[in-house]
Amino acid sequence: QKPILLQGHERSITQIKYNREGDLLFTVAKDPIVNVWYSVNGERLGTYNGHTGAVWCVDADWDTRHVLTGSADNSCRLWDCETGKQLALVKTSSAVRTCGFDFGGNIIMFSTDKQMGYQCFVSFFDLRDSSQIENNEPYMKIPCSDSKITSAVWGPLGEFIIAGHENGELNQFSAKSGEQLSNVKEHTKQINDIQTSRDMTMFITASKDNTAKLFDCATLDHLKTFRTERPVNSAALSPIFDHVVLGGGQEAMDVTTTSTRIGKFEARFFHLAFEEEFGRVKGHFGPINSVAFHPDGKSYSSGGEDGYVRIHYFDPQYFEFEFEA
Repeated sequence: QKPILLQGHERSITQIKYNREGDLLFTVAKDPIVNVWYSVNGERLGTYNGHTGAVWCVDADWDTRHVLTGSADNSCRLWDCETGKQLALVKTSSAVRTCGFDFGGNIIMFSTDKQMGYQCFVSFFDLRDSSQIENNEPYMKIPCSDSKITSAVWGPLGEFIIAGHENGELNQFSAKSGEQLSNVKEHTKQINDIQTSRDMTMFITASKDNTAKLFDCATLDHLKTFRTERPVNSAALSPIFDHVVLGGGQEAMDVTTTSTRIGKFEARFFHLAFEEEFGRVKGHFGPINSVAFHPDGKSYSSGGEDGYVRIHYFDPQYFEFEFEA
């Protein structure tokens, strides 16, 4: 089945994100543009203009009223989803690497990079208190001196966040007190991406150590491992089947020396319980940097180093195959 190709970025894609209903797809890249598309036909709805550097992360709140973006221009910005108006700007001392709304959409968190002599911090702002944004004073700031945070998501009910680090560690930080609730180290290299399951009971990590791993959200118990022979940049869990999609490839700088076939830029599908690969989808001319399942599970999208986002709708056989299995 032919994918829908979204061409709205000049540089490589850094993250793609569906809203909760799945009718919109947000894409950000190493250019200052934040795009939003209709996921059903790939029509571009609009852009959020204001960033001046690469945009690393994007998130939409529960009812898709607000959009949050974090960028290498040392800022985290809040937008009105419908009008594209910038509602708030939080300046930071280093690049914003990850960001996210909690379950209620009232609290935002973002992490900053360890660079130019600045430490890595996770900051929490309550949007109901306008003075926090105006004075650039988060109600809580957690320092991470050991290893910088490369990916972070909210846990269920917004009680804690789960953070993945450059050294392969996973931490839970309480969103109330900021204390570290638990810590595990199952990966040997940097964690590139964390995504939760639809019901927030599990999450999957993608790592440079060529694996993606499934964990329990509450306990951080390691449940499953999906092995490949290349770095995994992103991994997502299907909301309706026991399926996992992984995206990755070699480092971008090593790519020019190999053909696309050897570079292995397919999206790869694994069975959640059996840890076995059962399918691959080709298409990108470079590593896949971000993958996401549509909330209804009937399609998925991938964003690549080539600057394209591809929306793939599954064949009818895909659903029959799963129900027979």
